Amino acid sequence: MDYITLPLSVFLIFVAPLWLILHYRSQKELSKGLSVREMDQLQVLLARAEQLQKRVVSLEKILDVEAPQWRQK
Repeated sequence: MDYITLPLSVFLIFVAPLWLILHYRSQKELSKGLSVREMDQLQVLLARAEQLQKRVVSLEKILDVEAPQWRQK
């Protein structure tokens, strides 16, 4: 029983409180929502996704003309 008392004490005194503080701090950050920088990054990614979607549509149109059976393969 003595061999577990010291590690348990160290855990309860040092690790557990630090763990709880960091956990609730991260929960607080998550509840704030996205920052301005993150919103800007999200807008950039959305614009890129829209551009890629347009490219895919264009490529599909080209393939429909040049290789009409490409969808069945």
